[in-house]
Amino acid sequence: MDLYEYFSQFHAISKQDFEFLKTSLRERTFQKGEFITLPGQVQKNLYIVKQGVQMSFYETEKHKHVIAFTYPINFCAIPESFTFQAPSSYSLLCLTDSKMDYLSFEALQLLFDKSQNIERLFRKMSEALLAGVINRHIELQSTTIEERFKAFCARSGHLLHLVPHKYIASYLNIEATNFSKLYNSVKI
Repeated sequence: MDLYEYFSQFHAISKQDFEFLKTSLRERTFQKGEFITLPGQVQKNLYIVKQGVQMSFYETEKHKHVIAFTYPINFCAIPESFTFQAPSSYSLLCLTDSKMDYLSFEALQLLFDKSQNIERLFRKMSEALLAGVINRHIELQSTTIEERFKAFCARSGHLLHLVPHKYIASYLNIEATNFSKLYNSVKI
C-alpha cells in the first residue's frame, strides 16, 4: 500500500492536495535503539513510518510498560505531546533501523490553513486513533490473555518475529512466562 492509498482509507483527498502534502514531507532515518522522544521532551514532528518498528513505553522501577508499536505504513509519535506541543511523559524508541517521512508541527498547521481536506483527513485519522485506543482499553479490561494474544496475532502477527517477546507480553499485559506458554501452544 502506498501513502496515498493509506490516507484514502480515512478520507479521500485530491491528488493535488496529496502532492501539496507530499512536498511538505521530509525524510529521516533512525538507528536501532535510537530514541525519537524521551520523557520531558516535546514531540516536534509527526512521523510516517516507511521502514522499521518503533515502540512507545513508560518505565517504573520494576517494569517497562509498552503502550504501542508502530510500523509501515502508520503514524509514529507521542500523540498528546505532538498535538498539544507539551512535554511527553513517556518514551518513543526505534526497535529496528527505521526510515520515516515527517512533518513538523508548524508545517502541519500551515497545511491545515491551506487545505480543508487535509485538515479533515488528519481529523478523521485522529478519530480512528481514538477509537483504536478505546478498543484496546476494552480488550485489556475484558478479554482473557489467550484472546488478547490471538487478537494481537491477527492484527500484528508479523511483530512476533521482529520484537522481543517481553515487549509484546508487556503490551498485552501478560506475564512473560504465560506469554511464552501461549506462544508455544496457541495455534494461530
